[in-house]
Amino acid sequence: MMTSKQRAYLKGLAMNIDPIFQIGKASLTPEVTKAIEEALEARELIKISVLKSCLDDSRWIGEALADRTRSQLVQVIGHKIILYRPARDEAKRKILLP
Repeated sequence: MMTSKQRAYLKGLAMNIDPIFQIGKASLTPEVTKAIEEALEARELIKISVLKSCLDDSRWIGEALADRTRSQLVQVIGHKIILYRPARDEAKRKILLP
């Protein structure tokens, strides 16, 4: 579990990044989940945009993605989801939490 200080730190970092995925009316497919998993391994912190054509709730999508990718849900605000997962290899970690 993340502390509120760590969550605030990650939110601050996420403000400066653009969404790298868009989830549309197909919602969560295995292909989207796999692509997000690979992006988390490469970047650690990603932002996802949920399009208005998606019928599923953004909060539900965020929680489902966090569960499926073994990452942590940092924030869901409007149609934006922020996920964080530290790199498995300590040497490759880019983000060091306070």
